[in-house]
Amino acid sequence: MTNHWIDLKNSDCILVMGSNAAANHPISMKWVQKAKDKGATLISVDPRFTQTSAKADIYAPLRSGTDIPFLGGMIKYILDNTKYFKEYIVDYTNASFIVGPKYDFKDGLFSGYDPKTRTYDKSFWAFEKDPDGKVKRDNTLQDPRCVFQLLKEHYSRYTPETVSSISGTPVEDLLKVYEAYASTGSREKAGAVMYAMGWTQHTVGVQNIRSMCIIQLLLGNMGIPGGGVNALRGESNVQGSTDAGLLFHILPGYLAYPRANLANLETYLKAITPTTKDPMSANWPQNLPKYFVSLMKSFWGDKATKENQFGYEWLPKLDVGQNCSWLNLFNAMYDGKIKGFFAWGQNPACSGANANKVRQGLTKLDWMVNLNIFDNETGSFWKGPGMDPKNIKTEVFMLPVAASVEKEGSITNSGRWAQWRYKAVDPPGMAKPDGDIMVELFDKIRGLYKKGGKFPEPILNLKWDYVNQNGQFDSHKVAKEVNGYFLKDITLKDPTGKDVSFKKGDLVPAFGFLQADGTTSSGDWIYCQSYNAQGNNMALRKKDDPTNLGLYPQWSWAWPVNRRIIYNRAAVDLNGQPWNPKKPVIKWVQGQEVDGKKQPGKWVGDIPDGPWPPMSEAGGKYPFIMKPDGLGAIFGPGLADGPFPEHYEPLECPVPKNTLSSQFVNPTITIFSGSMDKHLTCDPRFPFVGTTYRVTEHWQTGIMTRWQPWLVEAEPQMFVEMSNELAKLRGIKNGEKVKVSSVRGEVGAVAIVTTRFKPFKIGDLTVHQVGMPWCFGWMVPKDGGESANLLTPNVGDPNTTIPESKAFMVNVTRIEGGK
Repeated sequence: MTNHWIDLKNSDCILVMGSNAAANHPISMKWVQKAKDKGATLISVDPRFTQTSAKADIYAPLRSGTDIPFLGGMIKYILDNTKYFKEYIVDYTNASFIVGPKYDFKDGLFSGYDPKTRTYDKSFWAFEKDPDGKVKRDNTLQDPRCVFQLLKEHYSRYTPETVSSISGTPVEDLLKVYEAYASTGSREKAGAVMYAMGWTQHTVGVQNIRSMCIIQLLLGNMGIPGGGVNALRGESNVQGSTDAGLLFHILPGYLAYPRANLANLETYLKAITPTTKDPMSANWPQNLPKYFVSLMKSFWGDKATKENQFGYEWLPKLDVGQNCSWLNLFNAMYDGKIKGFFAWGQNPACSGANANKVRQGLTKLDWMVNLNIFDNETGSFWKGPGMDPKNIKTEVFMLPVAASVEKEGSITNSGRWAQWRYKAVDPPGMAKPDGDIMVELFDKIRGLYKKGGKFPEPILNLKWDYVNQNGQFDSHKVAKEVNGYFLKDITLKDPTGKDVSFKKGDLVPAFGFLQADGTTSSGDWIYCQSYNAQGNNMALRKKDDPTNLGLYPQWSWAWPVNRRIIYNRAAVDLNGQPWNPKKPVIKWVQGQEVDGKKQPGKWVGDIPDGPWPPMSEAGGKYPFIMKPDGLGAIFGPGLADGPFPEHYEPLECPVPKNTLSSQFVNPTITIFSGSMDKHLTCDPRFPFVGTTYRVTEHWQTGIMTRWQPWLVEAEPQMFVEMSNELAKLRGIKNGEKVKVSSVRGEVGAVAIVTTRFKPFKIGDLTVHQVGMPWCFGWMVPKDGGESANLLTPNVGDPNTTIPESKAFMVNVTRIEGGK
């Protein structure tokens, strides 16, 4: 989230799309309701009339997989009707940038596409630069090669009638949504978007979100109270886990993971550190060398020295082009290339796309360790449906792990608020906190390496002093290490330019003090300040709110540096005065004269995105400081599938062609071609669109909730929702047992016949859609049903490789006698 949960109350219009927040993030609706109480408009866009739709002022249905046409139509509406915030887009975005002559777009493909490799050469999308290396601009926005005009041209095809013919959304509903949301493109209005997996789990998932980023930039909704692009995380600590480097391609703090072609530290740092010729750009990523070297010092302590490149050679490297994301890992497992697997706090036998393939992959391991609070379909896969234990070599170990209330530590929620949790009770029986298991495991591994082993240096040199006097994992020691230390006595400049001195062993106050010479450590630079000399800032629980905007700056701690709204320097004009004086998240106050001497000005309100003065003053900077050019990217040349979002059909879809071009599906998707990687489009055996979603009563795959009888009573069985029209077509009655099947598998379910789904009119076609939860599995409850992911395809977005679980083709048939 660029903003945070409480900030939703400051919105004038809230678009919930790709999410059913009322059911899956119910506390968020408290803040949505507060906005509605003050006159805000709530919009729900969803294939199904959800609990959120029931609370909405405007509801619009759309066929799964057609978000980009829907949003592209909104972009066209904003441009055609001059609803954009011109002052904002000229000064704070790249709308005025001139794109080079090699850029083009024809019939669904951008220039630079190589059909053999199915990749783009992004140099075709580069900006033009002047002799001094600065990007050429046209602030009148009239140059035909400027981003603004190219945007207009690209979305000129996305007329309401065309969008309606693709999405199935009636034109009148489209225009209601467009008019309501576009009304926020002014100084005094703010519009927020709330999204979740309904946007991401598509072969165009990243571009779905990019579409909304473009809209928010056009309307001036980034950086302001009640604005932003807000991802609703499905777990309390999803944000925290990715912050800490859970994903294969990043280190803690979103530092790029080294590739094998970056042979030494100098080469790596040069590759990750962007430069700019524009003095108005803060280009904060130029500081990445400080954060990386501090991370290496955190990993290897005194063993990491300048002479050994701070341990860079000890850090494992990814091969060039190697992709170790979820789908690729389980594909390698299925191919017998992975010997062992720690399933730590997860249940891939139910949560993984094409779950039958996942389960078969588990049979080809030598060993698996299942760490969880309960047994699950992953740990007991060998005795599941269709399995013969006699033919499975995998040795499975179950380690019981403490639940969240049985251990101490932090979680970071969607709004980037890191909050410290204290242990309520001891774990039962043999269960242990994850940290204790990791300590025990690493101590054993290190002991073995002391006796010998290949490349022992990374293991033997690792800094590892995170236990208390009883030898137990100490979360406070880890939190301090994540924050970081000064490793020698040092004097530095603070943000005001004053000298400030620190002693060896002092905790670093904030990431602005981290150094690239090995004199500081930090396990995660964005968390530097979370636990410093002031104490454990994540444990703060004061309720003062001086801005009255719901920032609560002393309740927990938010990365970065306790900033509650990212890019908040875009919330003010060039003079530092709020666009909306009634909701001033930050404001520049001129310095007063003291003894005839003018004092420097200062920002008041939220922590500003950098200490510099407003852009109109000497030393002022652009607001989007994490972008090398300092500006919001309407034209985004860094993605794998194009600088503008473009509509492509899902890999499996009900229509024979793409209305907008002859390029049917995303040309750069991650696709597999093994015997278990089947997919079909427009096949009469699978005529209906399927999608998956969560329910309130069960958490993720249900490991924590399907063992609770009161929750099972509330939501006892796998079900499939369908329209009255589809039920009539198939002779299915409410409550009957049905079989839902795809080319990959089948699932038994109880039919819920409802008006929440209605057929879509797509050209001359009538398209039916059904929906299923993915929280069930064969273990518990008895006759509770199986996972919807037995049906979903393992095909990935080209940027993230997230699977397309929200749009695929199925059949629904009645089971005879099936009550």
